Amino acid sequence: MNIKLKHIIVLIVLISFGSIIYGFSIKEDRLEVAHKFIGLGTIGLFLVAMPLFLFKESKGKDMKDYMLTKDNIKKMQDKERKKPENQ
Repeated sequence: MNIKLKHIIVLIVLISFGSIIYGFSIKEDRLEVAHKFIGLGTIGLFLVAMPLFLFKESKGKDMKDYMLTKDNIKKMQDKERKKPENQ
């Protein structure tokens, strides 16, 4: 059984969106239950799916490339100087 992290993340996102939509659809009938579904869907998106996605996408990448260091600032300034003027 080879379930990839990508598939788990997609499943969590779909379940979270489904929970949020269901919560809004029953909001008029059962307000407290609706708030629970909306809250659980939001938690699923932002506290479960997003960190898993960030972990998956950042695997194998060097975080120094994304930090604002003197070397990286110098590289960005050099790229700006090399750009043609009409862009």
